[in-house]
Amino acid sequence: MQSQFFAAINQLCDEKNISKDKVIETIQAALRAAYRKDYGNKDQNVDVDIDENSGLATVYLIKEVVEKVEDKEVEISEADARKYSKKANVGDEIRIDVTPTDYGRIAAQAAKQVIIQRIQEAERDIMYDTFKDRENELINAVVHRVDGNSIYLNLDNKITMMLPYKEQIPGEKYYSGQRIKIYLDKVIKTTKGPELLISRTHPNLVKKLLELEIPEIKAGLVDVKSIAREPGVRCKVAVSSNDEKIDPIGSCVGQKGVRVQNVMDELNGERLDIIQWSENMEQYIETALAPAKTSVIKLFEKEKRARVYVQPDQRPLAIGKQGQNVRLASILTSWEIDILDIADYEGTTAPTPKKKEDDKTMKIEALDIDKEIAEKLAAANLTLVEQLRGLSAKDFSEVEGIDEKSAEAIVAAMKKL
Repeated sequence: MQSQFFAAINQLCDEKNISKDKVIETIQAALRAAYRKDYGNKDQNVDVDIDENSGLATVYLIKEVVEKVEDKEVEISEADARKYSKKANVGDEIRIDVTPTDYGRIAAQAAKQVIIQRIQEAERDIMYDTFKDRENELINAVVHRVDGNSIYLNLDNKITMMLPYKEQIPGEKYYSGQRIKIYLDKVIKTTKGPELLISRTHPNLVKKLLELEIPEIKAGLVDVKSIAREPGVRCKVAVSSNDEKIDPIGSCVGQKGVRVQNVMDELNGERLDIIQWSENMEQYIETALAPAKTSVIKLFEKEKRARVYVQPDQRPLAIGKQGQNVRLASILTSWEIDILDIADYEGTTAPTPKKKEDDKTMKIEALDIDKEIAEKLAAANLTLVEQLRGLSAKDFSEVEGIDEKSAEAIVAAMKKL
């Protein structure tokens, strides 16, 4: 009858998909090391047998039978060898039972540590093998448990891992058993095992959800050209059609808005604006600023900057709450957009770029930002305006102590220069 020890090992190996032979070999190695440490020394040749019926471990000291003993740790005389085996001759190897009386406790502890280690290694291998070919995909997840801001997810009913706080949709409430979809950005191998970069805030999560809900996007009849997103609040998506018979916006919105509503529901009610992409940048910018109505748009190709003139009553709508509308439109089009009153249109000239020599001497204190934010930038050795040019809100948010709101304030201040 198989021992409880081996029965438990077999069960674990089956559940965790671990090789039983490798576990036994590792346990034997651990037992040999434990014996050398507590009862012998590192020079001894030690072997360990584990009986499958009883589960008991037996330790053997292996020595070579020689005429003259030079190293008593690994050699034994013929006369002494015959005390253990009457047939022992010079050149033979004999196995001497040296199992300590309390070795069962040591064996159990060593086996426990090895099995835990093997399970952890196997789970890491399973995680890597399962997800290495699934980068840039949607993953089904179930909330395993919630511990404050720490959300632990069960991915595909196979592994459990934490969703980082910065990758959670702001304001979204999570509860145990909740089913959600996450975006797998990358699978990275680290010294501690594979790491999955998962997110609920990545713009590509929106794209993958649209592919899931809208057959025309999945089939390639409608393309998602660009996405600008503020997670949990608002998202602008530019789409175009590869078939003149297909309306890209109508396809995405669906009958009575059911398609886009399904995506919004998955994103915790995040508002989704579907707009028409255009090669005509002036038209594209005008559409990106909807629902605001523009009067005149002047493009400056070299600087990739646009001056948009609007009626006074449209300006708050074009800028949006805390600059959200113009900010998303700028990200969507990859152009800097300035919203100006139509009264300022006459005699407008191209914006004069700051001289490099001015940037080199102008310190960040000249920016219209809080003193505390300026101190955080200075601590990161960002002391001159020149160093800030070309950086996005995402770049600023990576500076220690700078949150998303502060990063946006820096970008807004840079636009005023």
